[in-house]
Amino acid sequence: MTTVLIADDQPLQRFGSRMLLESQDDMTVVGEAANGSEAVRMTAELHPDVVLMDIRMPGLDGIEATRRITAAGDRTRILIVTTFDLDEYAYAGLRAGASGFLVKDAQPEELLAGIRAVATGDAVVAPSLTRRLLDAYVHHLPADPTAQNGTSEDARLSSLTDREREILTVIGQGWTNTEIATRLHLAESTVKTHVGRILAKTGSRDRIQAVILAYDTKLVQPS
Repeated sequence: MTTVLIADDQPLQRFGSRMLLESQDDMTVVGEAANGSEAVRMTAELHPDVVLMDIRMPGLDGIEATRRITAAGDRTRILIVTTFDLDEYAYAGLRAGASGFLVKDAQPEELLAGIRAVATGDAVVAPSLTRRLLDAYVHHLPADPTAQNGTSEDARLSSLTDREREILTVIGQGWTNTEIATRLHLAESTVKTHVGRILAKTGSRDRIQAVILAYDTKLVQPS
């Protein structure tokens, strides 16, 4: 059973989401938050598998709430669901630690599939889209004083093997597992094993965060 917290300042939106989710045999709504502060507090109390997070809410907004929830180290995944289909919102949400981004005019089945995906550790935004967003907004990235010859000596990379570093680089370039397997002449099951080890070693919550890591450590440069 996937547990979900709904964070949205509009009661009608929360009601509609609850009705949809509770019509599913594998989902249950454990709470509703009307603003970001409530979302952070209720996540700490209830530990839901997924938070459906609106962006624009009074007081603490959804981006900062996402940042605080992920910084706390909770296993909860964040799926941003917003009216505003703007790249800067998606960019900010992903950088804050969200595992997915959907707009509110998505079909119900898309929302349900998105919840199930992030609950199992997958991402709802394709890595190639994440790369496009990072290319567009890379000037927001903080300068890394340890970067040398275009590659940062980030501690998160120190435990990676040469092959894992190579695969992290192409993940950052938006390659899928199938593309990695084909181009690097590996079995797809081997690629999946490498990806899992990369996520574990670098502390990345999911593939999207691995893409961001590749940018942060200068393994990938904006195109």
